[in-house]
Amino acid sequence: MAGALRMAAAAAAGLFSRLHTPPPTVRAFSMSQSRHQMAGPVWNLGRLNHVAIAVPDLEKATAFYKNILGAQVSEVVPLPEHGVSVVFVNLGNTKMELLHPLGSNSPIEGFLKKNEAGGMHHICIEVDDISEAVIDLKSKKIRSLGEEAKIGAHGKPVIFLHPKDCGGVLVELEQA
Repeated sequence: MAGALRMAAAAAAGLFSRLHTPPPTVRAFSMSQSRHQMAGPVWNLGRLNHVAIAVPDLEKATAFYKNILGAQVSEVVPLPEHGVSVVFVNLGNTKMELLHPLGSNSPIEGFLKKNEAGGMHHICIEVDDISEAVIDLKSKKIRSLGEEAKIGAHGKPVIFLHPKDCGGVLVELEQA
């Protein structure tokens, strides 16, 4: 019995020491300072506006978020100038944007050919001055997918940054 108590005490001590072991150090994501500098004083990065998900079946995806998960979802909004139909899923602190191809020149059509089940397409981050952000980012050699901002799904100017310059992520900037 004394041996069993010693073994239990040793096991508890081992567990206790693991619980108090400091977590591993996490290194912050960084890029070469010479190529990517901090935002200038003329514009600021804001909050995450939405995460966009390309879906092969907009009706089915909308029903999943609305009927299964109980989320508030918008009506379908066609955006022919962007070649997509969108549905916004309200998550309280942010949104998800469900994207579905609209028309034959839709950029989402090509994405879905490579990713038949759909998947994350881009993230959208608000900026307080999109014009200054575009000028500043171009001076830092960050490419955009258009020459200038266009009006997006929220009726505000947006521009997409090239994924090869953004760690493999398609980043949409939207005027706050």
